[in-house]
Amino acid sequence: MKLITELNENVKVIQEEKEGKKNLYIEGIFLQGDIKNRNGRMYRTPVLEKEVGRYIKEFVDKNRAYGELGHPSGPGINLDRVSHIITELKRDGSNFMGRARITETPMGKIVEGILNSGGQLGVSSRGMGSLKEVNGVNEVQDDFYLATAADIVADPSAPDAYVNGIMEGKEWIWDNGLIKEKVIEAHKQEIKKASRKQLEEAKLRVFKNFLSNL
Repeated sequence: MKLITELNENVKVIQEEKEGKKNLYIEGIFLQGDIKNRNGRMYRTPVLEKEVGRYIKEFVDKNRAYGELGHPSGPGINLDRVSHIITELKRDGSNFMGRARITETPMGKIVEGILNSGGQLGVSSRGMGSLKEVNGVNEVQDDFYLATAADIVADPSAPDAYVNGIMEGKEWIWDNGLIKEKVIEAHKQEIKKASRKQLEEAKLRVFKNFLSNL
């Protein structure tokens, strides 16, 4: 199973006050079905609906649907990087609309500072699943597992973001409840061996190689 992330940039920022306490929220489209996205992938709405239902029951309803600031290196949630809690996720046609409350954690404070300064952020879903090419489109299969409906990101497609963790180039295998990773060692070695002068070119090359295999 591959680690799969998808960016949605059109999120709104909302500030609400209750009992004298101000809370900051982001909301918008977190997941999209039946449409080929910028990564050449498509999620059939029934696949999303089934998995979102599980995610709501196991995480949202139990106030444990956490999201992180930035692109993590795997499907697990790193509590020290949590910046928000997803409080709502509901279907609207082929879209799944989400709402998340920014937390009072160190990462949440960074998000709040960026938003209050006028910065623009997006959300990126993160999950695991198999892909099958159908008429030139990579369809996400029924084994799709949603790890989080939304991480908060700036530019998850940048070569530096990929190189810093060799993140989305990992293969993930679900094995009796354990997630094992298969690292793309050749990419790491190419980066390590590159001279300072060649480093940026090497980063771009391995990133393009990664994209060609999505």
